[in-house]
Amino acid sequence: MKSDRLLSILLLLQTHRLVPATELAERLDVSVRTIYRDIEALSASGVPVYAERGRHGGIALLPGFRTDVTGLTADESRALFVLAADGAHAALGLDEAIGSALRKVMAALPAPHRPAAELTSRRILVDPVRWMGGRRAAVDIGDLHDAVFADRRLRLRYRHSGTRTARTYTVDPYGLVVKAGVWYMVADREGEPRLFRADRVREAVLTEDTVVRRPGVELAQVWEELRRQVEERQGAVTLRVRVRRSRLDLFLRLNAGVLAREPRPEDGGEWVRADLAVESVEWARSLLSFGPDVEVLAPPEARAVLAAHAAAVMALYGDPGPGASAGSG
Repeated sequence: MKSDRLLSILLLLQTHRLVPATELAERLDVSVRTIYRDIEALSASGVPVYAERGRHGGIALLPGFRTDVTGLTADESRALFVLAADGAHAALGLDEAIGSALRKVMAALPAPHRPAAELTSRRILVDPVRWMGGRRAAVDIGDLHDAVFADRRLRLRYRHSGTRTARTYTVDPYGLVVKAGVWYMVADREGEPRLFRADRVREAVLTEDTVVRRPGVELAQVWEELRRQVEERQGAVTLRVRVRRSRLDLFLRLNAGVLAREPRPEDGGEWVRADLAVESVEWARSLLSFGPDVEVLAPPEARAVLAAHAAAVMALYGDPGPGASAGSG
């Protein structure tokens, strides 16, 4: 609706000193011509808004102009109170601040919307951590947080997955991302985008050098690029498996992130086939926990990995071991 769009433009102009008309049009999914018509409508209603021309121009409000906007709709009021489970705010040191902020927002809401907003906060909870993921150790992201907001380069000692020793990198941070309960820092290293898991950072030291980011590039863009790279890399190998129906629910819960397509039943009804998009054939070893209830059908290299691993386990437990007879009595 036009009224909602005018309010959105006003809020954006209050938040940012100068916003190009093309950016307003992109954010609100309308044409630049529509934006200029909306600016004329705001001006006609008494809002001191003006346009600056030129290469670095845009739309702006007169300095010092503020408006107290509390005209939230019912759905907007409820949306503010759909909260994620504890974790993200606490890691940033904002667990108390979020509660205080929401109390202030509740007081500013239109009176008819307050009961629905309060009920939503009690009835809806978003927990971003996957099932069976286990409890992760708390991660201190204080130094990473400081680097992101100080706009200074960061020197990291970082341990990559599968290695014991840490390596040192100098990086230009864009920001922090939390995905499924795991914190990541998004940064450029020598001008190329890189992803660093916070729980693998052994040391983080702010340097005196100002951060150097690629012009016009924002955190969301770099994250999207890195996320796509990770997903494509993880999908390099397709495991074709069959799962016994009695174990299918657990199998799907544990492997939802790598499921390539919907499972399909085999003739006979006891087994269901599924495809998993994974990083390498070595990943198949995680399926041994299902025992004979999951069989990897292809590729042959994955079956060979499982056979070798199963043989090693058999060799380990086939021998009674030095302490077996002592503990049997």
